[in-house]
Amino acid sequence: MNGHLRVDWRASLSLTGRVLLYLAVPLLLPLVTALLYGEGWMPFLATIVVTTLLGYGLSQLDDDRDIGAREGFLMVASTWLAVALVGTLPYLLAEHGTASTLSWPQVPNALFESMSGFTTTGATVMKNIGVEYHSHALLIWRQLTQWLGGMGIVVLAVAILPELSVGGAQLMDAEAPGPGIEKLTPRIAETARVLWIAYFAFTVLEMALLYGLHLAGFAKEMTLFNAISHGLTTLPTGGFSPEAYSIEVFSAAVQWVIIPFMIVAGTNFALFWGLVQGNPRSLLADEEFRFYTGVMASLTAVVTVVLFVGSSLPGTVGLAGVEQSLRHGLFQVVSIVTTTGYASFDFNGWTTTAQYLLLFGMFLGGSAGSTGGAIKMVRWLVIAKSIKRELFTTVHPEAVKPVRLGGRALDESAIRGIHAFTLLYIALFFLSVVVLMLDAGRIGMELQVLDGMSAIAATIGNVGPGFGAVGPMENYLSFPWTSKFLMVFLMWIGRLEIFPVLVLLTRAYWRS
Repeated sequence: MNGHLRVDWRASLSLTGRVLLYLAVPLLLPLVTALLYGEGWMPFLATIVVTTLLGYGLSQLDDDRDIGAREGFLMVASTWLAVALVGTLPYLLAEHGTASTLSWPQVPNALFESMSGFTTTGATVMKNIGVEYHSHALLIWRQLTQWLGGMGIVVLAVAILPELSVGGAQLMDAEAPGPGIEKLTPRIAETARVLWIAYFAFTVLEMALLYGLHLAGFAKEMTLFNAISHGLTTLPTGGFSPEAYSIEVFSAAVQWVIIPFMIVAGTNFALFWGLVQGNPRSLLADEEFRFYTGVMASLTAVVTVVLFVGSSLPGTVGLAGVEQSLRHGLFQVVSIVTTTGYASFDFNGWTTTAQYLLLFGMFLGGSAGSTGGAIKMVRWLVIAKSIKRELFTTVHPEAVKPVRLGGRALDESAIRGIHAFTLLYIALFFLSVVVLMLDAGRIGMELQVLDGMSAIAATIGNVGPGFGAVGPMENYLSFPWTSKFLMVFLMWIGRLEIFPVLVLLTRAYWRS
């Protein structure tokens, strides 16, 4: 170790450098896109050079030590911060990036957009989105950041870098979304590859179906570029779209096709391994999956009725009105709960009841082992079971009643950890809302409480859009740079489940 430090920071940063070296490879996609469309390619070449040099420099810090849990936390946190920092370069260098000129306001804007991409948040500071305002290459880079961040850059690194597989278990525990991810195969690197193969396969399938709708005449606007772009941001539950009005601009057929892929993205990817292994019952046998789909079905039913009765949609009469209410209700509930963040309609115009139902959905999240953010269904399921147990033991204090999940008794320390995480998540939410409202008031920005609450819920939960000023057809550009840095921090810690980042701020992590 280094001096009195109990963390081998050199080994952690060395592995971060190795990941950065491989980030230069996907940067070739926007570079090739720029060449194909005859657009400026220098921003991407410059980013490749900077990423390679920085990655090489950090990789030379390696002192050939194995990494443990502490090094895993540092490596994961520093990797997500590093990729977000280098990811700002295309936005800063492109002719039409996050601002019209290379100046100080563009720096927090570029970092916000980059962090939002890699953490699959989907919040944006781009006032105008579309190929008429930005190059195809910059927009495809924006989409690609979400696809890389979806399953996780660190999980990808474990899959392809042999030197990481030794400490791969620690890295996947620190990085993989949710309380944990099942080891599907004897080798952790093989498990990572299995997850990425499933992720890649679903992505390609969605691209093919979306473009197939275009070729069949059911989706005029779903060009090959749009099909690829939305395929890159659905499975990671990202929500970025090269269209300013998100999925609203596309036909009902497109919206119906995207819905099941958002549901897949919010499902524990380990369950799909069971399907591949010839166990088709693995999905329905999973208690969390049943809870996940049941909650979304219930919330969809309520929102659909609210939309139909409240006439929040144009033409909500007859069977057409029922279909429209069901489609937009289902689409928006699935999009918010899985933290995808797409919008099939501007729900800023919906009733207050419908908006509060969606705000509630922002705290739910997808399954453990999915690409979704927020608190996660498995935690809510365990909390509900533990509350039920407390009620039972209040009446029967002599009873010994363990909390079971999937037929297995949960360790009490795991239950305490889930309660601690949820309490910390909610505490950070309310504290951040107060800070955001005060900062907005400092510059005279008129921000409604619901808007501020949704902005914080959308960033710490990696959801993306909120309500009012940060609605699905709006953006986060008007916030002061201090608030943007706050939300960048929330996106970072939210994507990594809070603890891997906050633990770095404690003395015990470094010394004890």
